Amino acid sequence: MSDERTATAIHPEAQFKAFLAQGRFMIQRAKASGRYVFYPRVAEPGTGDTGLEWVEASGAGVVYSSTVVRKKPPEPSYNVALIDLAEGPRMMSRVVGIPAERVRIGMAVKAKIIDDNGSPLVVFESTAEVNT
Repeated sequence: MSDERTATAIHPEAQFKAFLAQGRFMIQRAKASGRYVFYPRVAEPGTGDTGLEWVEASGAGVVYSSTVVRKKPPEPSYNVALIDLAEGPRMMSRVVGIPAERVRIGMAVKAKIIDDNGSPLVVFESTAEVNT
C-alpha cells in the first residue's frame, strides 16, 4: 500500500474519493508553504508548486454561506453550503441533521462521511445540534 502523504500515482480527485471510501477525510497541504489546499489538485494555486501531501482534515468548520434548495413535495428541501474548514480552505457541501432553513452563517459544523447512492460524500453536522 502506498503512503497517502506521497500518493501521486492516481489523479488527485480519485485519490480523495479513495480516502473517503476508507472513511478518511483527507485534504492536501503544500510542503513548501504549509498552506492547505482543497479541491484536490496537482499543484498549489498561486505558486504552481507540485509538492502537495495528503493530511487528515480535522473536520471542523464554520458555515460561510448557505442556500435552501426547495423541492416539489413530498421531496424534502435541502441546503447547499459553503464551509470554511478550520485548516483554511472553503468547500461546498451540505449541512445535515437539521431542517435546511435552520442552517445559519457562522454555525460551527463537523464533517462526517456518508454513503450517497453508493458514493462516499463529505457532509457536515451542526456541532450546536450535536451537543444539545
